[in-house]
Amino acid sequence: MDWFTAPEYWTSRLVFQRALAGVYLVAFLTAARQFRALIGERGMLPVPRYVERVPFRRAPSLFQLRYSDRFFAACAWTGCAVSAALLAGLDSRLPLWAAMVMWAVPWALYLSIVNVGQTWYGFGWESLLLEVGFLAVFLGNDEVAPPVLVLFLLRWILFRVEFGAGLIKMRGDACWRKLTCLDFHHETQPMPGPLSWFFHHLPRPLHRVEAAANHVTQLAVPFLLFTPQPIATAAASLMIVTQLWLVLSGNFSWLNWITVVLALSAVRFPGEPPSLPGAPLWYEVLVLAVAALLAGLSYHPVRNLLSRRQAMNRSFDPLHLVNAYGAFGSVSRVRYEVVVEGTADEVPREDSDWREYEFKGKPGDPRHWPRQFAPYHLRLDWMMWFAALSPAYAGSWFGALVERLLENDRDTLRLLRRSPFPPDAPPRHIRARLFRYRYTTWRELRETGACWERTYVRDYLPPTRLTGVSQRS
Repeated sequence: MDWFTAPEYWTSRLVFQRALAGVYLVAFLTAARQFRALIGERGMLPVPRYVERVPFRRAPSLFQLRYSDRFFAACAWTGCAVSAALLAGLDSRLPLWAAMVMWAVPWALYLSIVNVGQTWYGFGWESLLLEVGFLAVFLGNDEVAPPVLVLFLLRWILFRVEFGAGLIKMRGDACWRKLTCLDFHHETQPMPGPLSWFFHHLPRPLHRVEAAANHVTQLAVPFLLFTPQPIATAAASLMIVTQLWLVLSGNFSWLNWITVVLALSAVRFPGEPPSLPGAPLWYEVLVLAVAALLAGLSYHPVRNLLSRRQAMNRSFDPLHLVNAYGAFGSVSRVRYEVVVEGTADEVPREDSDWREYEFKGKPGDPRHWPRQFAPYHLRLDWMMWFAALSPAYAGSWFGALVERLLENDRDTLRLLRRSPFPPDAPPRHIRARLFRYRYTTWRELRETGACWERTYVRDYLPPTRLTGVSQRS
């Protein structure tokens, strides 16, 4: 079938595949370095406990069949190794079928992780990586030109990501319609970056321009992805510029980068493609079958887009093949942070020597300037932002976090920037307090060197210690 492939997108596929492999590598590295404290056998939300109550059909995963920390680590590091090999282009040196198998490995491994990751893996970019990764299996390698249907489906994902995010904003917080959300967002976003303070202090008219440009990029430009070239390339390029602006303004894990990867698949790069034989029949039949499957599964995301009760970041099947996306339908006006402290005093008092735990990414010490971590995902730091919004978001894991801190658990402490207690002398008591944070002004920054100013609001958790057999003697 002459129409089946698009040789002119040869370079687009190459760039897309290498970039996607890079995102996979970051995702697996994040899992390998953080899982023990979060979902390991002694984690805050252990996988064995989860799979006991959730059947395989609802959450397909290798870890439904067997779980141990050693096995999880082997899967995560295998994912890193395969992703690195794909990044280096090993798939282009294999037969077509072997390359497809190679791309299927990280998808299956990451699906296994996400489906047992519980709260820690409840973010939209997890499903987005899986949906994009599944299509990458059928994109081919150097033996065949890129299939038109797969390229179209990649644009369909990009359309839903951008248009869904635009609709959720227009249907949600009134500040998006008034173009005032960015007066607050750079200050109250989950994890500010090193430039977020400066973005917040941009002139308010420029914030209006930011918001208006966001609406144009998310509500109008996505339709241009399905127009002829070079218009589609221009639309994708505009999306890339917008995503890079967001990369500079905060830490959003790999959400921006996976969106850039998707947009790259729609960019038509100059150059003459190599001459290739036609696609084998089995490959054409397989791609057609997958395209038909995904077209049918798209019913629910389309219905969600058209619904007045549009849901953000929702999966409609356990394999995360076709999902709904969206972000920041509402924007907080005030930033709250949970500050966790410990003391070695046997009897905790207000005047005890309370020492603050420092997290890697979330605001803590007002003088500590935020760092750039994205696309690496600090899962605990992100969930601490949700915990500050409402204790209900932390109900399943915050108590376990406190217990691990009281034990000076090594894996948990590795998630933090610094523990105020030496390894052999854990705290006697832990408490948590809620503070209101705001960015300092230019004058305050010059005078104090602090980028934040914080005000005590209330106690979040009263002083707590280990009890029973776990209590330290």
